[in-house]
Parts: sequence; C-alpha cells; structure tokens
Amino acid sequence: MNIYNYYLPDELIAHVAAEPRDSARLMVWPAAEERVFRDLPELLEAGDLLVVNASKVIPARLYGVRPAREAGGTDVPVEFLLHRPLEGGLVRWQVFGKPMRRLKVGDRVQLDGGAVAVIEAVDGQAVIRLEIEPTEVAGYLEAHGHTPLPPYIHAEDTAQVRARYQTVYANPATPGSVAAPTAGLHFTDEVFARLKAKGVQVAEVTLHVGAGTFLNPTPEQIAEGKLHAEWAHVPAETAALIKAAKARGGKVIPVGTTALRTLETWGKAGLPDEGFTGETTLFIQPGKFTFTVADRLITNFHLPQSSLLMLVAAFIGEESLGALYQRAIADKFRFYSFGDSSLLTRKDS
Repeated sequence: MNIYNYYLPDELIAHVAAEPRDSARLMVWPAAEERVFRDLPELLEAGDLLVVNASKVIPARLYGVRPAREAGGTDVPVEFLLHRPLEGGLVRWQVFGKPMRRLKVGDRVQLDGGAVAVIEAVDGQAVIRLEIEPTEVAGYLEAHGHTPLPPYIHAEDTAQVRARYQTVYANPATPGSVAAPTAGLHFTDEVFARLKAKGVQVAEVTLHVGAGTFLNPTPEQIAEGKLHAEWAHVPAETAALIKAAKARGGKVIPVGTTALRTLETWGKAGLPDEGFTGETTLFIQPGKFTFTVADRLITNFHLPQSSLLMLVAAFIGEESLGALYQRAIADKFRFYSFGDSSLLTRKDS
C-alpha cells in the first residue's frame, strides 16, 4: 500500500456520524487496541492535558445574484465559499467564487437575506466585503448561510446535520471555521466529566479551519514547506497549562491536527509565555519536523495524499502510518470527518 495514496472501499466513508457521539470506535496506536471513544478517560493519566480547538464552524457557503451591468443584460447567479477571514469581525473574506470569470472588482452581489457582498479583488480567489455590521455577521450566516459539508459526505445541510458537524465545546465567541475540527466531534459532556474526575485537564486553542483543508498540498507547498494560511491563537492561560503539564510529567494531547498545528506553531515561536496569535502556514512533513509540544494525538482517519496524512506520518512514522491504515481498513473502521477516531503516541515519546 502506498501510504499516501491508499485504496479505501466506498463503504468505509462515513456519511453519517456515530450516535451517540462517544460511541465511535477508537484505535489506540501503537498498541493496535480497539476501544470505543467513551473509553478515553481510561486511556489517559491524571496530570495529562487535552488541548481542543474551540473554533466554531460557520455556515460559510453563500448564494446570491450579481445584477446585470447594463440594460437588457442578464443577472448572474453567484456562489461564494468563505475561505479565510482577513480581519476581525468576519466582514472581509478571501473566498472561492462561482463563476469567478463573471465577477470583477466593484461588483455588488445581492446575497440571500438582503445582504450585499462587494468584490474587492479577483485573482484566482476573490476578496469580498460584507456590508453587514460586524456584530450581525454571525447571525446573518446562521440564518442565510449553508454549511459546506466536505464533498465526500453525502448529506443535506439540515439543522440536525449542522448541529452534528459542530463540537460540543465550540465557543460562540470564536466563530470562523469553514470546516469542523472533526477529531472533537466524538466528545460529549459525559466524557469531559469523566476526564475531569480522572484528573485530566482541558485547555483551549483556536484555529479557524479554512477550505484549503480539503485540498491536497501542491508540489510548490511541499517544496516550500508551507500550507495555506490560517488564523491561530494560543492563549497565555493555555501556554501556562502546557508548561505545567510538562513539568509534572503529564502528556500534552491535542485533539485533532488543527490543535496540533496550533501548538507546534507556538512551539516554533519559542514557547513564549504570552502564547501565540497570528497566521500559521506550518506544514508538518516526515523527516522535516521536530515536535516540541504534542506527546499524543487524537485524530480521525484522513484523505489520501492530504497534508493531514503527512502530519500523522511525521508524528508516528511512515511505516507505522502504513500499518495503522492497513489495520483500520481491514477492521472496517469508518473514515473521514464523520468517521471513527484514533489515539496515537508520538514515535519518539
């Protein structure tokens, strides 16, 4: 098996999530032990620290119309996928647009729900400015946006599916992800209560997941060692909790690749006490990266040739990754965003 281009039977792609959330299967690696996600508290130790990405998924697909530019012309239906917020308030966005060739700077697209998107730049992707008060953007998106479910999930954007594609700990104060940090979808309030009783702490970071997470890295990105930019934040409180956990011998366990990338971005910055705030382009590849923060990792099973798969290979080793995925496929684990989970130990820890 080519570990980055493995074959996955269609029936192993999860189109619906496990119910209840914590009933998903959990592969513990390298022990190759199969558990259920609700067993997680039994697999961690008092003094360990879980770090979750609390970014809230927004309904980031918008529909509208670009009015005809001249009398007798034709209105053009437009679709935007919000890709990356360009400033606070979620007013200015880098977007994927359809049809891009029918858009130009200065166009005013009339969006569903009565809002207007002004085209500020068109160059491969577009930059739009929403003519909405910053305090009203989140409410507008909830009312009139559509959740951009991954293309491999065949499900409608119903209220039930939208709620399920959101972690129970998503922070309403930090909206901005256009895709869920899916490793966290398995957690329940009960699991968190049992973790607390065990003596496992939980800390938050934020990384606003961009639509680029669905794209395989380009040869240029692989050569440069940089991915698409995403906004990330490690609070000072989280930095302190991590350092305290390390000092007492506890394991730091990011929940998902987004939390891991956020922590390791802070690590590359020198582990400053004030944490980290800014954009990250960190691309973790085997043989090219040394981990300084994460000891274990909770993550789902990822798409072939993805940067996420390369990150996992760097974390547990390429040979181990191949064995893990062979085992998961043979045991019929469910893959991708709504699929099953794994608890991985770093190869050199």
